[in-house]
Amino acid sequence: MIGIKKIFNLLDGRQIEIETGKLAKQADGSAVVRMGNTMLLATVCAKKEAGADVDFMPLSVDYQEKFAAMGKFPGGFFKREARPSEYEILIARLVDRALRPLFPDNYHAEVQVQITLISGDENNPPDALAALAGAAALACSDIPFNGPVSECRVALIDGEFRINPDYIEQERAELDLMVAATKDNIMMVEGEMKEVSEEIMLEALKTAHETIKIHCQALEELTQMVGKTEKREYCHEEDDETIKQQMHEACYQKCYDLAKEGIKSKHERGEKFEAIKEEFFSTLSEEYKEEHATMLNRYYHNIEKEAMRNMVLNERVRLDGRQLEEIRPIWAEVDYLPSVHGSAIFTRGETQSLSTCTLGTKLDEQTIDGAMIEGVNRFILHYNFPGFATGEVKGNKSTSRREIGHGNLAMRALKQVLPTEEECPYTIRLVSDILESNGSSSMATVCAGCLALMDAGVPIRKPVSGIAMGLIEKDGKWAVLSDILGDEDHLGDMDFKVTGTKDGITACQMDIKCDGLSYDILAQALAQAKRGREHILNIITDTIAQPREDYKPFVPRIVAMQVPKEFIGAIIGPQGKIIQEMQRETNTTITIEEVGEFGHVQVCSADKEGLEKALAKIRAIVAVPEVGEVYDATVKSIMPYGAFVEFMPGKEGLLHVTELDWKRIENVEDVLKEGDEIRVKLIGIDKQTGKFKLSHKVLIPKPEGYVEPKPQRQHPATPKGNAPHFDKKPSNHPHNNNIRRNSERY
Repeated sequence: MIGIKKIFNLLDGRQIEIETGKLAKQADGSAVVRMGNTMLLATVCAKKEAGADVDFMPLSVDYQEKFAAMGKFPGGFFKREARPSEYEILIARLVDRALRPLFPDNYHAEVQVQITLISGDENNPPDALAALAGAAALACSDIPFNGPVSECRVALIDGEFRINPDYIEQERAELDLMVAATKDNIMMVEGEMKEVSEEIMLEALKTAHETIKIHCQALEELTQMVGKTEKREYCHEEDDETIKQQMHEACYQKCYDLAKEGIKSKHERGEKFEAIKEEFFSTLSEEYKEEHATMLNRYYHNIEKEAMRNMVLNERVRLDGRQLEEIRPIWAEVDYLPSVHGSAIFTRGETQSLSTCTLGTKLDEQTIDGAMIEGVNRFILHYNFPGFATGEVKGNKSTSRREIGHGNLAMRALKQVLPTEEECPYTIRLVSDILESNGSSSMATVCAGCLALMDAGVPIRKPVSGIAMGLIEKDGKWAVLSDILGDEDHLGDMDFKVTGTKDGITACQMDIKCDGLSYDILAQALAQAKRGREHILNIITDTIAQPREDYKPFVPRIVAMQVPKEFIGAIIGPQGKIIQEMQRETNTTITIEEVGEFGHVQVCSADKEGLEKALAKIRAIVAVPEVGEVYDATVKSIMPYGAFVEFMPGKEGLLHVTELDWKRIENVEDVLKEGDEIRVKLIGIDKQTGKFKLSHKVLIPKPEGYVEPKPQRQHPATPKGNAPHFDKKPSNHPHNNNIRRNSERY
């Protein structure tokens, strides 16, 4: 039998199968994870040696969904999988954040993890299995890795926690979290909630961890089965214990004292730390510095990190002089940009976001066309991080994975308070441009985005704020930091971002860098984050208390209406002729979406008069003719016995010659011609044929002394040129039968 299989059951009885040794055997490690009909192939390859002067973990994680996995063709001209979608990038980031902290600190060989969806099952979403697949590939390899680790989704649905629910169930979830953990510790959390409490979130983490422990046990057994308990040897860092000790003795106390000064400016503080390093480096020979530059910089970085961490734990103050729970000074402003639909500046310390809100129609919705997920987004948030935000010279390349991830977190935070489509029919796009950054730029995006939405007049249910929490933990001592700086993120043990309203959490993202994090510390961090969020919410509502009562004058207005399904074709017209002409004449944008038994129509225009004209035209098309109503009609054709007129779009009736005027008219063409406008009144609808009887004379005064003529037999309605001659042919003559048939359409 080819390959090795490890099969295990989850707490709810569902089964997961991990197979290795059958596919992709030339990779350092490969595995296929299967749950239901969802199958993921994961491979891992690592170089034997590290690159020159590499002092970090060069890990790359890619996730791709093959369209064939769902029996579909890719879209686009080339009809093949190309660059990853944002959805695939977000899943790859989740896996990366679960795996990266568990590689040895001194391991710097390039590692590539690739995860591919090769079979799809809508009942078992693959994103919740991707990290398990990546960890399984590592478990089957000799690459040094301090795992196992795995990941799962936990959702709160109808008051109960569910592990890895399907897509339909996810739509009903009050809480949707992706959690990564080892057997002992939570490593990563990301998700969204509908204003849940801190207690519910902690319970969700504990529930997810119980499932992940089962995953990790299975991975340990798989490693034993494939015989990969011994990992490859490596030596990726050079060391000089003598110079390390000398540098520590010369620099540690200076770094500690500088950290204690509480310098608020990031650049000033950085320059002074750099000066301490250069002072020591000046005692070394140029040849030694050049030969051992990577090692020397690593030693100094570790000294600076140790000094800062010890200073916080001992002095209970921070690098910029703040107390542990103190938030940096904040100022905010709305309506800064005069021509945009909504704008806001949010500045917290040295982090600043300029955000804009743009309102559009259904034509502006983002189309999602993936292997597993299809649909549209009516709320889009883009986050941009240019080099100048940190004073760097950096080329403007394509959107980075970090920008996609930060934008997604802010989007999930704000979407919980958006109005329904009935309350606000617009497609909404937020753009956050980070103009300065020193920590928590994604949380500044949440705050600035909330302000921009309210400035645009979007009726959000409640304001949302966000804060990033940090942690310093060593030898049983710990300190939770509110509103962390970039240095505190880089040198600390946790980056825990929490967003929410006054009533609960709407989104979170947590990355852990230490070996363990107790639930007591998590509870402290959540409680501290809540107080920080409330402080920031007060500043937001002081800036703008609630959404503007109306949109700005130049914002296109959208009016939505619902019409019976059978009228959709009449509004669109043959080959779209009617709707296109309507849009051109009224300078509007009209969209129609068929939903159930109705058509949802939206008319959008910045021109109020054009908007009203378009609405009037649509109402006329879908209106039902009523006896007694007066209409403006257009003459479509002339007959000897009267004229056919269009009195409503798509609806024609006969205006008989006797209903043109009170006086006798011998020739219809003497008073009417095609294209003429005439007011008519609907005086009757034939119950059998549904034909409309119209009159113009009832709308004009009856002449004084008018005598009603004696009733005369009227000729049946017959197309021009086929008038009958009853005085020449008997009633049973074949020609009269033709006349009757021709007249039926009237």
